[in-house]
Amino acid sequence: MVRKILAVFFAVSLFTLSASAQQPDNQPKLVVGIIVDQMRQEYLYRFGDRFGEGGFKRFTEQGFMMTNGHYNYIPTYTGPGHASVYTGTTPATHGIIANNWYVRQLNRAIYCAEDSTVTHVGGTPGNGQISPRNLLSTTISDELRFSTAKRSKVVGIAIKDRGASLPAGHTGDAYWYDSDNGEWMTSTYYHQSLPQWAADFNAKKRPDYYLGQTWNTLYPIESYVNSLPDNNDFEAPFIGKNTPTFPYALDSLRKNNGDYGLIASTPYGNSLTLDFAYAAIEGEKLGQRGVTDLLAVSFSSPDYIGHRFGPSSVEVEDNYLRLDKDLAAFFDYLDQKIGKGQYLVFISADHAVAEVPSYMVSEKVPAGNFNTGLILGQLRGFAQAKYGDGNWILNFSNEQVFLNKDLAREKNMDFELMQREIADYSLRFKGVKEAYTAADLKTMEYNFGSKHLLQMGFNHKASGDVLLVLEPAWLAGGQRGTTHGSGYTYDTHVPIAFYGWGIKPGTSSTYTTVTDIAPTLSVLLKIKFPNGATGQPIKEIVDGK
Repeated sequence: MVRKILAVFFAVSLFTLSASAQQPDNQPKLVVGIIVDQMRQEYLYRFGDRFGEGGFKRFTEQGFMMTNGHYNYIPTYTGPGHASVYTGTTPATHGIIANNWYVRQLNRAIYCAEDSTVTHVGGTPGNGQISPRNLLSTTISDELRFSTAKRSKVVGIAIKDRGASLPAGHTGDAYWYDSDNGEWMTSTYYHQSLPQWAADFNAKKRPDYYLGQTWNTLYPIESYVNSLPDNNDFEAPFIGKNTPTFPYALDSLRKNNGDYGLIASTPYGNSLTLDFAYAAIEGEKLGQRGVTDLLAVSFSSPDYIGHRFGPSSVEVEDNYLRLDKDLAAFFDYLDQKIGKGQYLVFISADHAVAEVPSYMVSEKVPAGNFNTGLILGQLRGFAQAKYGDGNWILNFSNEQVFLNKDLAREKNMDFELMQREIADYSLRFKGVKEAYTAADLKTMEYNFGSKHLLQMGFNHKASGDVLLVLEPAWLAGGQRGTTHGSGYTYDTHVPIAFYGWGIKPGTSSTYTTVTDIAPTLSVLLKIKFPNGATGQPIKEIVDGK
């Protein structure tokens, strides 16, 4: 009997020692990466007095915030943004140079997360050919898994597939929302069938619940004094509604506005994303297995809302007030489930956003809309007149001109001279501020200004031959709504903040870039930097630990 008792004692002791060895005291149980799609740093100030104590204020009052955080390349889009945060480098290295970009060899544009070798798991076939295979470097997510012989789990979640697959890296799991049928899905890159917890979540039909709601302002609309009047000429209304004004009865709007896809253009998309995050934490037991796990959550809805209504809209303000409450509930849950001080969170954005050009014009601020179709026609006309008959301009996208190298070689044209002539001609167009050639970006080193940002986003194999920089407040788009993509501070200035395990409260106005986030995590977690990382650890955070 005594021998049996001793055997049980030693077995329990060995199990305890094993668990202790797996989860060192100097490691967090869970890392949570939060990307808010299209979030300006200034939203934390403009809406700050209306935030509660448990949401964004966890970062501004209890965490460490770099108040001068920026993107350090052009173009500032969703795909490159998520890739840069998690790889610690820019598109010049990780290869995600836009959301979509033209590929000469294919004579078509490719999508940043497309993968024709995989198919859908859950959801519908048209939304399933997704993986991180176009990402050319490792992520902090990958390095965390490698550091534990892949015992750590990584889960990426977002309504947008690129917001889930790129942060999850090459070795994690990713789930995204299918706007065609309202399911959360993945691809055969990750699984052959949905995990049971994900299938169980889909069975609850949460999108139908949210789409049965009416989106009204959280508080009396007259209290939204930090926004433009609700009814104005700068916002794009939903189909079936004459004005871009509250309230929005979603059950009547969904049929003509994308059905299940409509939820992405409301704050309920944030709530749905967190609902699925809760299910993932429970289903995968993230942060509860004696080893550090990582959950990458991207909130896509602020981008959809911001594009349609603009950064000065009541809709954007209400979205952030509601997201603040959702985050407060999420952090309270983590406090209970994982433990206060036992998890590490960082927050940033994949880009910020420009003001609506027509609004700027109405206020006598120089601005304008750049008509890319018209410019492409003008460029082709110039090339025909200059070089003779031929398809000289293959593509014009992302403010980049792709020239026909094969045709130039066939006709013994000086290709670098052609680049320069096209660049010089482009300066004639209203709204174009600067034009650079691929030849210059390949041979010169630029250390400041827009040409430096272009170079950090320039990939030698994938980028165009002539790259344009537009004037401030000039955008490619229509008269209502807005977009992003430039190297101006309205597009680059985003939150960079950490909270929780190992983080002492504070702020710093030191210039910091999003490519510093992953190296900072590497130092905090004592793991390798992502293999293409060019950013540096944020000293105020790692030295203050």
